[in-house]
Amino acid sequence: MDEREFTERADHALERIEAALEACGVDADIERKEGGVLEIEYDDGSRMIVNRHGAAREIWVAARSGGFHFRWDGIAWRDTREGTELFAALSKLVSAQSGQSVRLAP
Repeated sequence: MDEREFTERADHALERIEAALEACGVDADIERKEGGVLEIEYDDGSRMIVNRHGAAREIWVAARSGGFHFRWDGIAWRDTREGTELFAALSKLVSAQSGQSVRLAP
């Protein structure tokens, strides 16, 4: 995938993540920033960052429980270590960090 296609796919994923977070009602402030960064700040002051990483052609997630990298497999964004789909992984990460049960639909 070239840089243009990666940027389009990653930005679309970030838009979908933002919409899913807002729709699920999680107690957090969600802010899109320049350069393909989505910042989520929870009521307890902790943060989660979801961003596109152009050099690696991946979406990176920095959460309280660790860092995760997701690569496009032609169908979905998948964790490079476990193969978990991005929205399924974010559902678990957001639930753990927010203390609310959250299911994010792609």
